[in-house]
Amino acid sequence: MKIIQKAKEIGSDIEKSVDLVANKTTEVFNNLASHLPFSNLARKQNSGFQIEIDLPGVDKQDVDLHIENDVLIVSATRHFKNELQKDNYYLCESSFGKLERRYVLPENIDKEKIDAQLKDGRLTVELQITQKSKAKQISIK
Repeated sequence: MKIIQKAKEIGSDIEKSVDLVANKTTEVFNNLASHLPFSNLARKQNSGFQIEIDLPGVDKQDVDLHIENDVLIVSATRHFKNELQKDNYYLCESSFGKLERRYVLPENIDKEKIDAQLKDGRLTVELQITQKSKAKQISIK
């Protein structure tokens, strides 16, 4: 009987541990998702792509945009505003800290012709297709 009771206790402990890990994992993923900025991706007719990334409250000097192994990496830091500490907030859903998104680039992107602009909290990145990769209409004689 003692063996059965001990097995039940071990089973219960394992169950509690699994629940704890599941809750922590959910918490981590929810936190991660809240720090991924929203973005829109569009294919431009025969010329390339445009990515719009929402970065409200982020200054231009706090944005890093670079390519690493054909992956466009957008990193930004939203700083906590001092005036928020002076007011009595009951709920503050604005996230502060590091934000990051990664986009795998197609092989035909001209890495020398990437243009980026931050305006009104939205980063717009223009990606051009290399000249050799662009479609060409061929007329039939």
